[in-house]
Amino acid sequence: MKIKRINILRIILIILLLCIFFVIFGFSSQDGEASGGISQRITKTILEKSDRYNNLPEKQQNEISHRTEKIIRKMAHFSIYTVVGLLLMGLLCTYHLKNSWRVIMTIVIGILYAASDEFHQSFSPGRTPKVTDVYIDTLGVILGILLVLFIREAYYKCITKEPRK
Repeated sequence: MKIKRINILRIILIILLLCIFFVIFGFSSQDGEASGGISQRITKTILEKSDRYNNLPEKQQNEISHRTEKIIRKMAHFSIYTVVGLLLMGLLCTYHLKNSWRVIMTIVIGILYAASDEFHQSFSPGRTPKVTDVYIDTLGVILGILLVLFIREAYYKCITKEPRK
């Protein structure tokens, strides 16, 4: 049996999507201390690259570190859900659907997974679910959708010079 390229692409996208879901599930399974430790190490690594930060008194360094850590945590949510949006929208583009349905389905699936992820966090010690994280995750999914739409449009206009399907 001959496997079409589109089926191979679908399989690859599904595997990548499942891998991302697995990674998100793993992060949500960490207790508050482990999760916070990762964020603190990343924050410390970034901030210590700055001479200005290193020359501040310890109290100011702690305040900056605390604020920066929150930003980094939110950027992590946004980034990983941007990948979710890219993969979901990419997968749905392999099916004959209207773009509006692709967008709606991607957003709905993204919101449902983000909400279930926050619910899952409530079972991890030291972690609390946050509605704001679902909003941030949804914005990441939307960016992923926009990137796929942009790439598809650029492909059809610049490379194929054919009208978009």
